[in-house]
Parts: sequence; C-alpha cells; structure tokens
Amino acid sequence: MDFGSINWLAVAACVVVSMISGSLWYNPKTFFPAWWKIVGAGREQPGMENMGMTWALTVLSSFVQAVAMAFMVNAMGTPGILTGFMLWLGFIAPTYLVNKLFAGHGLKVWAIEIGNHLVNFVLFGAILAAWR
Repeated sequence: MDFGSINWLAVAACVVVSMISGSLWYNPKTFFPAWWKIVGAGREQPGMENMGMTWALTVLSSFVQAVAMAFMVNAMGTPGILTGFMLWLGFIAPTYLVNKLFAGHGLKVWAIEIGNHLVNFVLFGAILAAWR
C-alpha cells in the first residue's frame, strides 16, 4: 500500500460528500421515517446523549472507506464508478442483507441502508478516479 498515491484532497471531498448524502438520505422528508419505524421499534428518536461520538465515528468511518476506495481505484484499473459499484455489490449489499435478515429488520431497511452506501461508493469511485 502506497499512501503516497492517495489524493488526500479527494479523500476529504469523499468524506464531505458522504456527510451530505447521508443527511439527505436520512432526512425526515426522505427515508428516515420509514427506516426509524422499523429500526427504532418503539424507542424515542435518537437524542443528543452520544451524538459527539456518533458523528466522530461516522466521519472516521467515511474516511476509512474513502482511503480503502482510493487504494482499490488505483489497484483495479477500472473506471472509478465501476470500482465503487463492484465493491458495493460484492461486500456491502450481501453483508447488510445477512445482518438485516438476522436482526429481523427485513428487506425494506436493507434497501434503505444499502441505497445510501451505493450512492456513496459510486460517488467515491468517481471522485477518486477523477482526482487520481
């Protein structure tokens, strides 16, 4: 792994894009109500008790994903969008399917969650390939 081959500005852009897409995807006017109805299972909506840690780990996770995607875009030699799609299809979609089915959340939550990851992975691939 050659960390010198990574465009860190592109990685930062991916993190920002991830935060924007997540806030739009899980907005009260988009998928949040349907997602929370199943995942929340009668609990109150998330409060602010641990939001600092939640956001810090969310940003860290996006950063790790973007760095890993940068390595894969460089290694695979395919268009970035295709790289993002194939990684999503091979790792994210099936892993989430198993997790959601065993958690009893079903296909609706699975579709909502992997949809956001599909958008992120495809955009990450496009950004990182364009700024290689």
